[in-house]
Amino acid sequence: MSHSPPTLPDASTTPPAKATRREWFGLAVIALPCLVYAMDLTVLNLAVPALSRALVPSASQLLWIIDIYGFFVAGFLITMGTLGDRIGRRRLLLIGAAFFTVASVLAAFARTPNELIVLRALLGIAGATLAPSTLSLIRNMFHDETQRQVAIGVWITAFSVGSAIGPLVGGWLLEHFWWGSVFLPAVPVMALLLVLGPRLLPEYRDENAGRIDAPSVLLSLSAVLSLIYAVKAMAEYGPSPGRLALLLAGLALGVAFVRRQKRIDYPLLELRLFSIPTFRTAIMAYGLSCLAMFGIYIFIAQHLQMVLALSPLQAGWATVPWAGGFVFGSLVLAPWLARRFGPGPVMVWCLAAAAAGMLIMVWADGPWALWVLVAGMVVVSLGMAPVFAIGTEQIITSAPPERAGAASAIAETSSEFCGALGIALFGSAGTLIYRQQLAQAGGEGLPPEALATLGGALSVAERLPAEAAQALIFIARAAFTDALQFTALTGSALMLLASVLAARMLRRP
Repeated sequence: MSHSPPTLPDASTTPPAKATRREWFGLAVIALPCLVYAMDLTVLNLAVPALSRALVPSASQLLWIIDIYGFFVAGFLITMGTLGDRIGRRRLLLIGAAFFTVASVLAAFARTPNELIVLRALLGIAGATLAPSTLSLIRNMFHDETQRQVAIGVWITAFSVGSAIGPLVGGWLLEHFWWGSVFLPAVPVMALLLVLGPRLLPEYRDENAGRIDAPSVLLSLSAVLSLIYAVKAMAEYGPSPGRLALLLAGLALGVAFVRRQKRIDYPLLELRLFSIPTFRTAIMAYGLSCLAMFGIYIFIAQHLQMVLALSPLQAGWATVPWAGGFVFGSLVLAPWLARRFGPGPVMVWCLAAAAAGMLIMVWADGPWALWVLVAGMVVVSLGMAPVFAIGTEQIITSAPPERAGAASAIAETSSEFCGALGIALFGSAGTLIYRQQLAQAGGEGLPPEALATLGGALSVAERLPAEAAQALIFIARAAFTDALQFTALTGSALMLLASVLAARMLRRP
């Protein structure tokens, strides 16, 4: 009797391996530096008054102290993503954590403004290793789609929690210690990563990776730094010939960078990824969401304190539901929706939900303004969290495993750049609306600082007689509320446009 040979299982139908306890513990370790990274973006703003008294920086030095961290994070993301693919993602993460620890300790005890500027730049370079390394490690640790979506939800939650608790932790430290103490929470967190990382995190690198192209590194860094600096400067001070020239120079450097990537064998930016519909759609949704969210958030933060007269701590608590919406949306809502309806439809409808949340904020006026604003923020966070979670998963799974670091860096770079662009565009438009409304309400003869910002108007009011001060405060707050409502309406339209574009892009073969 003849026997037929045993049939081997088809690799294409073999289910991917499930993550074990080790991978989930490793995910907890990965979440720690993400939390610190997000805290470092916000916590220094609270320390500005104490820092100014201690180091006495000039206005220009103070701006560099605040901004240079984000500039260098954005500038080095693409380089670090590709470097992680080449030398190993775990190795790059641990090197970055070690440098972040040392730079945080030195920054806490900086003695001059220039010294602090340099150390903040080093923190930015170290911080640029964290997001692409951690996200690309998740790509290799979690092969099951459902588990990977949950893991990415945890990764996004770490950033959300870090942004939420940053002002609370910073406020507590500043009440009990000196200004430099805001840098020290990063030290034990990064030390824990250095101890547990080698034991719990796998190493992964592209065995066929070529040498990092130095001209590409220089071009990408120059292009990103020039563009972000020009956009932020124009948002704060308005356009000028020098800033427009810097913007054009950044665009020219960006074009030169893209052209070089088409010619070299191992590009820093894998342009072929943009030919994948899911990757292209996810990047578009990710970027437009960050543009709208960052642009509106700067008005929300000011509105809570200067229009609704909340204390900094009360304003911080008012944003906790926003962070809670991101946590629930990333960990629970996104995986459930993706399993039930599929990634594409979820992204389309969640972008529309975020548009509805921003539309709610248009009615943030009168005695119920706080509750309307909080409700709008919660709807926005519940809509955007699945977009970020599912979009991120689409980005890193669309790319080949060996280029997951580069793909992660593209996502984070689009987030940083679009966030800066959103602050510039929405900030400029909102400021213009504020000035026009204030002038129409009878404020033409006010000092320039009152017409420039709401904070300036409130400062001017402190020097006026009581009746005139109350009148100025009333019309300034009304003008700023109009600016908030305009930016919320604009953000809603932008999110609706993103939803329509996503639907059309996903339909194309």
